[in-house]
Amino acid sequence: MLDSLFTVATSTELTFTNAILTIFIAIALGGIISYTYMKTNSGGYSQSFTLTMVLLPVIVAIIILLIGSNVARAFSLAGAFSIIRFRSAPGDPKDITFVLFTMASGLACGVGSFGYAVLFTLILCALMFILNRTNFGVRTTSQKTLKVTIPESLGYEEAFAEVFNKFNVGYELKKIRTTELGSLYELVYAVTLGEAVNQKEFLDAIRTRNGNLDLSLTMTPTANDY
Repeated sequence: MLDSLFTVATSTELTFTNAILTIFIAIALGGIISYTYMKTNSGGYSQSFTLTMVLLPVIVAIIILLIGSNVARAFSLAGAFSIIRFRSAPGDPKDITFVLFTMASGLACGVGSFGYAVLFTLILCALMFILNRTNFGVRTTSQKTLKVTIPESLGYEEAFAEVFNKFNVGYELKKIRTTELGSLYELVYAVTLGEAVNQKEFLDAIRTRNGNLDLSLTMTPTANDY
């Protein structure tokens, strides 16, 4: 019985019973994948994308069922789908991975490999939960942009090197420009802050060096900062 579940069919016969079984298994697997995506995506998600992940395995499975081993039918469907144009913004790599995941699940259902479809889906969903719970790949440092205004009398080359070293902050001077008719300099640094860095103490140390002139620490560098 177990071997029959994990047998890859060379051809899938299109019957009503087989079609119903394929559709319901594909829906169930799509639902599992969509649920995994929602639970592991802390950055938020759209309802349309989660619904798409439920439907996509079913659509792929139906296409595979309709094609079967008929080469002419395969070329006809390829020609029909070639006229469809999809326009969307570039997606997150994780979203693209889940789309491929659902397509692979639907493909396995379409060729009749239900056992492998369920097995692969459960393993990959469990893997996604494990990676999410262990915060795999999460950066322990953050990239920020530091803008500091200094008086003309303060040398900008090594003005804050001691402060950066004290707080163990990685830095790179990206931009220098003069303001107030050359009496002031505005320095733009790309800084790397670790989790242990107290940002208030770090900024206070910078302020003691630049005489309480303007300074800002932005969360995300923008194109205008460089």
